[in-house]
Amino acid sequence: MKRETFTEIRVFCYAGYRGDEEPRRVLIDDRKVKVEILNRWTTPEYRYFKVLGDDCHIYTIRQNDRDSRWELTLLH
Repeated sequence: MKRETFTEIRVFCYAGYRGDEEPRRVLIDDRKVKVEILNRWTTPEYRYFKVLGDDCHIYTIRQNDRDSRWELTLLH
């Protein structure tokens, strides 16, 4: 059985009344990538964002609701 792996990343967010609400930039391998949100959804444990980076890549990132850790789940 294949095990999924996720890369922990640093995410810089717009901070609204709820705190870190929306990702604006991500730090991946020492590169800051400005992102635009294409889609978002939630599960009981995570908040997911599909974002378009200024490097022309599409990323799917998620934030763990329990500890606020961000992970890169998919690079398109």
